[in-house]
Amino acid sequence: MSKFRVSSSRFIPVPAQSLFDIVADPRQHPRIDGSGSVKSADVNGPTKLHLGSTFGIGMKFGKSYTMTNTVTEYEEGRLITWKPQGDYTWSYAFTPVDGGTIVTETWDASTSTRRFMMGLLGFPKRNQRGITQTLQRLHDLALEAHDDADRQSTSTS
Repeated sequence: MSKFRVSSSRFIPVPAQSLFDIVADPRQHPRIDGSGSVKSADVNGPTKLHLGSTFGIGMKFGKSYTMTNTVTEYEEGRLITWKPQGDYTWSYAFTPVDGGTIVTETWDASTSTRRFMMGLLGFPKRNQRGITQTLQRLHDLALEAHDDADRQSTSTS
């Protein structure tokens, strides 16, 4: 694995489709982002991503800007990858296992022409920390939503 391809996995005791639905909704990205760079619900694009869809999101790294992303890989409930304005990708894979899902988030800049600059700015280590924190936030949000859904189904039964 290249230092410009970093990833982490986490078990979350929630069905894969429920987790996928959170990540495939760009309006949820400010809620799950652990990097601190996704700053706002200033999101434009579809409410659920699909192959080829584009979405913009408010970011901050030193200064505020909007990043436009394009979904480049998509398998419903299993995989979603997008490419920001640049030559790198963000990817989430959802692997169902007994009792929940293994979620793997990956930042891949291994073929980027800007690796030198990314290295100087500390992106590999920064993104590794951000991925770990994002998976924690996804875990917490998904459990909260899953528990709320369980409570509602119990109260209507």
